[in-house]
Amino acid sequence: MRAVDIIMKKRGTFVTDDKGKRKLTGSEPNTKEEIQFMIKGCVDGSIPEYQLSSWLMAIFFNGMTFEETGYLTDAMLHSGDVIDLHGKESSGLKDGIFVDKHSTGGVGDKISLPLAPMVAACGLQVPMMSGRALGHTGGTLDKLESINGYVTGLSPEKFTQLIAKTGYAMTGQTSKIAPADRILYALRDVTGTVESIPLITASILSKKVAEGSDGLVFDVKYGNGAFMKSKADAELLATSLVKTAEAMGKKASALITDMNTPLGNKIGNFLEIEETIECLQGKGPEDVMEETYALGVQMLLLGEIAKTKEEALKMCKDAISSGAALKKFLENVEDQGGNAEELLKQVGKRRSAHKTTLSAKEDGYISINAFKTGLAGVTLGVGRNKTTDPVCGDAGIILIKHSGDKVSKDDLIMEIYGQNEECLESARKSLEAAVTYSSSAPEKNPLIYKEI
Repeated sequence: MRAVDIIMKKRGTFVTDDKGKRKLTGSEPNTKEEIQFMIKGCVDGSIPEYQLSSWLMAIFFNGMTFEETGYLTDAMLHSGDVIDLHGKESSGLKDGIFVDKHSTGGVGDKISLPLAPMVAACGLQVPMMSGRALGHTGGTLDKLESINGYVTGLSPEKFTQLIAKTGYAMTGQTSKIAPADRILYALRDVTGTVESIPLITASILSKKVAEGSDGLVFDVKYGNGAFMKSKADAELLATSLVKTAEAMGKKASALITDMNTPLGNKIGNFLEIEETIECLQGKGPEDVMEETYALGVQMLLLGEIAKTKEEALKMCKDAISSGAALKKFLENVEDQGGNAEELLKQVGKRRSAHKTTLSAKEDGYISINAFKTGLAGVTLGVGRNKTTDPVCGDAGIILIKHSGDKVSKDDLIMEIYGQNEECLESARKSLEAAVTYSSSAPEKNPLIYKEI
């Protein structure tokens, strides 16, 4: 078997029609064995990067069938360690369905943080493997690590132990989990092949399945602050994720949600931990709570904890109102090296000393662009442009006003906190550009567009 033959099969060939025009046609699906060959060569180095890049470009232009995408996901999954949570009742794990949630990323998207303890309080076991901030989107691991002492680099053994103890644990991808994904993602980033739905699907699922989940709920965002800009593209990705997961024997569902404006009131690493606590106290912003409850319902249904949406929603709301979800969150903080008492004392007080504000330039109804707000957050130190960039735990933005609000000139719209004085003015100018004004109220999109 040769890599070049596999590339050419996926690429197709040129044919000349009666009018003398040449068209590329005849692309064929790669077989399971061919895909396994390419992924093995990717990891052991026997297939050079230029051939892998050529294959990725052929996939980018010609796509993959759901079956091919399943083969690719499975090969990437088994390129490294796979955590098996079943048959480990001796460690304290309950026999049942393990369910995780994945978001395609957004601005102010801290949903995983209140969601995991809420559904764990309902009796679901949640193995949650999360990522870091990159570009304008925030990262769950960076937010958690803004809690003093919190450790996200868990061994499989510690991960399993904490799920058994508390019902959920939060960890990052280790070097041994889906190593093929790290190699291919780096190549996609520099070869212009990131926006391929089969490649995105395989990248997400190879990591999520490796953590031991039986069920997966996807939050696929669309809009200016999302990876998928249109509802149609978000629906294609959501469908691909759900169908591929099901083809791999997993239970799956997806919600397509709006990311044209930031979620919640707070954007930043510790600021979003703070807002998580507010949500778990029943005082969270309406949009964050709506999405947390909607995703919680999906997780409880997949995990067979509840039989109907109504029952699942009541369980989620009871977990918040009773304080059980907050108790789970604080228990997890202690589990993973933090100090819950110290954390609660910092709520409302921990802010960067470097501060400025943004006020309304005119009267009118405002709209706040999520993408531009996220980029300003990177300038402030909330996120990163490349994986090696540090982040600042105390930087961020507090939204005093939101999209759709009516303001008068000089009304306070945002409080802005930076990693240093130098970044504040640049970020403030970016945030000025993120806010637009109109004489009438902007149309408000439903937060949840569709369920797949």
